[in-house]
Amino acid sequence: MDKVTIKIPKELYENLQSMIEDTGFSSVTEFIVFVMRSLAAGGNIKSKDKLTEEEVKAIRERLKKLGYL
Repeated sequence: MDKVTIKIPKELYENLQSMIEDTGFSSVTEFIVFVMRSLAAGGNIKSKDKLTEEEVKAIRERLKKLGYL
């Protein structure tokens, strides 16, 4: 299987590394592939699946608290 490189912020990588300890995932890459496959299994994003303005605000606030924004 061909592979590509995807870049993420180092801080996010380190947070994910801490999250997966003792979970059975052998690497951050394995975890990310699992998450992405799970999301992709749901199919295309439809207009009814779009986030509400409140959800977007909540996500932005969470990312801000985590230091990403």
